[in-house]
Amino acid sequence: MLPHQIELLSPARTADIGIEAVNHGADAVYIGGPSFGARTSADNSVQDIARLAKHAHRFGSRIYVTVNTILRDDELEPARKLIRQLYDAGADALIIQDMGLLELDLPPIQLHASTQTDIRTVEKAVFLQNAGLSKLVLARELTLPQIRAIYDALDADRCIVEFFIHGALCVAYSGQCYVSHAHTGRSANRGDCSQACRLPYEVKDSQGRIVAHDKHVLSMKDNNQSENLRALIDAGARSFKIEGRYKDLGYVKNITAHYRRLFDEILEERPEFGRASSGRTTFSFTPDPDQNFNREFTDYFVNGRKDDIGAFDTPKNPGRPIGFVTQVGPNWVELQCDDEATVIHNGDGLCYLDLHRELIGLQINRAEPAGAPGRFRVFPKDAMEGLRHLKRGTVINRNRDMDWVRALEKKSADRRIGVWMKLSQTANGLRLDLTDEDGHAAHAELACTPEPARDAAQADQKLREALGRLGETLFAPIDIALDLPAALFVPASLLNPLRRDAVAALETARAKAFTRLPRGVPLEPPAPYPEDTLTYLANVYNHKARDFYAKHGVKVIASAYESHEETGEVSLMITKHCVRFSLSLCPKQAKGVTGVQGTVRAEPLTITHNNEKLTLRFDCKPCEMHVVGKLKPAVARATTSPLTFYRQRPVPQSAQT
Repeated sequence: MLPHQIELLSPARTADIGIEAVNHGADAVYIGGPSFGARTSADNSVQDIARLAKHAHRFGSRIYVTVNTILRDDELEPARKLIRQLYDAGADALIIQDMGLLELDLPPIQLHASTQTDIRTVEKAVFLQNAGLSKLVLARELTLPQIRAIYDALDADRCIVEFFIHGALCVAYSGQCYVSHAHTGRSANRGDCSQACRLPYEVKDSQGRIVAHDKHVLSMKDNNQSENLRALIDAGARSFKIEGRYKDLGYVKNITAHYRRLFDEILEERPEFGRASSGRTTFSFTPDPDQNFNREFTDYFVNGRKDDIGAFDTPKNPGRPIGFVTQVGPNWVELQCDDEATVIHNGDGLCYLDLHRELIGLQINRAEPAGAPGRFRVFPKDAMEGLRHLKRGTVINRNRDMDWVRALEKKSADRRIGVWMKLSQTANGLRLDLTDEDGHAAHAELACTPEPARDAAQADQKLREALGRLGETLFAPIDIALDLPAALFVPASLLNPLRRDAVAALETARAKAFTRLPRGVPLEPPAPYPEDTLTYLANVYNHKARDFYAKHGVKVIASAYESHEETGEVSLMITKHCVRFSLSLCPKQAKGVTGVQGTVRAEPLTITHNNEKLTLRFDCKPCEMHVVGKLKPAVARATTSPLTFYRQRPVPQSAQT
């Protein structure tokens, strides 16, 4: 993409969802291939990638395939072969984390740095650009000034800034979380996170006092940058990414459509920017992010630190309030909706918070009007005994609207490329010229002897109507010109094949004009890495990754956490989220507060879930939190092979003392 283009990048769990993302206005789609993508259970065959790419390329949309796990040595050759297959299938770029891939003999496919490469500094961003990466997915935790500083340091003709604008938030800096592997052996960096961050924890201070009980203190609200898009563009972001390779079709349709509308408004205001693909999309529904699963929304750190970024009560979808309970019967609940026009449907998902602030689901089998406007008697699927603390006056939310769900199961968008059409007469008959909004042109000719029309005005109208019937093609007419010496009568039996041939020729011209994205060229001699020492946090898991960093001047290279070299207590998660701050226990918050200043210190806290204890330590200078723990013995005993850049496995420090 070009530096002035604005790209809306949507997720796809499957090729069919990816096709609908394109239909709903995505300029690009990211999707997992058959392996090595950082989402288990979101794999797709090479054949499906090819099918998706073929559809996307008709609109000039791009397909990016995730190959963003860290790889073992025995996986390097299978990964190389897969990348060749993906390139041949039409994939436009790879999203990668493992720098070992840059040392392989790859096809000339463009490479993008995954968010798991943990890009937070100007120095690292510039290095990755100079190493040949063409797009950088920045850390979600960055502020607008930090994004701008990175953009200003990059060469916009060589490297694009990408930023997440919607969806679930990992509490850790991406690529810097090892809790899942330490406790279960399932590595987030290899696509198999156990989501320890969504669990409830008991929080204790350094004196053993309970600070919070059964709170999801590591669970974040969901990202929503709808109000910040203009500011993000001004900060230098050019690709805008929606999270959600696990999400369903309705989510991808709705959220893609939501941001497509917002960006189209911006592009109307800002003619200096352009779309990264072709066509305009219309929708049969009004996009609404609140209709999909969400943990409520936050814009995270884009505008600085805030104290309401956590979803501490529940990691589930609380939905939106719709009313309250008026009566509770033996197998039914009567509800009064706040808006009398609200309708509750069979199959709707309702919920409420009990006295312990736990979210209780209320799935509806049947819903019946109960007399007054907006009043319904609903019959839950589950027994009433399980609906704890449900009583008159309880506020009820709806977190699934079946009417909405069913609407998005149908065709819900139409994407068309504008085209100018001109019909002219030749010595042998008729010629139809088409020119699309991107400047591609094609024509078709028909040998015939048209008859003069009896009614000129009516004949011209019928010609325009017949030519404009572009049906299920990619195109919609912008203007239909008749360049004829006189009004002609042309039967549909002649116009229809002429129009079809011209459309087919234009599609062929578009396909021929489509070009691959260029592969970034690394600097020679190799650019030095910003540091000369790498710890386990660099996620080096194979000898090619080691070779990459050594080539770029790194002297000491530790192996990835997954190699089990770090058996003692280490930082299992590094995060910008601060539990002390969120619980109003930050020393900076106490400044100037009489009687409190000087008494609150950034001492460690502990969090416990089912006897699994982790320590929270606070690095106040960069304003970061470290979740500290160690490898469980059962995980440590699991079979691992020494990395090939060691002649033998290093002796653990505990064995040396």
